[in-house]
Amino acid sequence: MTVYYTKEHEWIRVDGDNATVGITDFAQGQLGDIVFVEVPAAGTQVKKGGDAAVVESVKAASDIYAPVSGQVVEGNAALEADPSLVNSDPEGEGWFFKITLSDNHELSDLMSADDYKSFCESL
Repeated sequence: MTVYYTKEHEWIRVDGDNATVGITDFAQGQLGDIVFVEVPAAGTQVKKGGDAAVVESVKAASDIYAPVSGQVVEGNAALEADPSLVNSDPEGEGWFFKITLSDNHELSDLMSADDYKSFCESL
């Protein structure tokens, strides 16, 4: 499995043609306490860079963008009951949705973990 990152602070963990998407620890730290998450339903088509989910914190509401295009196979229903999972485990149990990728070549536009770390340090 390989993990990639976006400049909008989403991560995507890729395993073949399937992937899991969430927001980074940096992003959840900037948002503060997460109070609501809306994830896409299974079967939803998402486009790279398009709105895919919504997260609300005590500070702000933010759109979560799809790092790649594909079809959602599962939204993380646990976040509806416990949105704080995004704060406590953003790159684990706090994932937002799982998708089947429609074009693996879109991954080439994303950052590696080292590149993302450097990007965050430059902010």
